[in-house]
Amino acid sequence: MKSKINEMIDYQANAVVSKTIIDKKAGTVTIFAFDEDQGLSEHSAPFDAMVQIVEGEVEIKISGEPHRLSEGEMIIMPANKPHALKAISKFKMILTMIKSQ
Repeated sequence: MKSKINEMIDYQANAVVSKTIIDKKAGTVTIFAFDEDQGLSEHSAPFDAMVQIVEGEVEIKISGEPHRLSEGEMIIMPANKPHALKAISKFKMILTMIKSQ
């Protein structure tokens, strides 16, 4: 199935929207749309996760260190390290999580 990533999900006012593209035992691929100033509070996950920015701009804090990313950039959020996200502008991202055995 061929699709334009930035058209697969729409923004909603004052909200974070997600759509799972792949959900397998080995991992997941999810696309997110964050309205401006929306985010995810600090948390950690048991697996490494790769974030790819599709459009817009975000600040991602990993273990307290801020990283500002925009369209076309990516970052790895290491397993068991606290991380949080805050939309600087409306943005869309792809989150890929591969579960290790």
